[in-house]
Amino acid sequence: MTGPGPRRETAVKTLAPDGAAETITVTVNGEPHRVARGATAHDVVAALGFAGRPLAVEVNEAVVPRADLPGCMLAADDRVEIVTLVGGG
Repeated sequence: MTGPGPRRETAVKTLAPDGAAETITVTVNGEPHRVARGATAHDVVAALGFAGRPLAVEVNEAVVPRADLPGCMLAADDRVEIVTLVGGG
């Protein structure tokens, strides 16, 4: 019988602009990301390249309408889920 496999360290990705004085860590789609203190859900969506694409965003399990993304300020340890549409058939 063997124990659990080796523990894998998860690297924290940085979405904060260069020179950001202070950062916080938020979880985006299950992975830790550093963002500038004062960042919004819109900032995260844009930094990940999803701006202008059809998507749905949740912050701490609450759906955030697209129009509200720029005003949805993130706090340390917030959980952000971004779901995009994928075409195909």
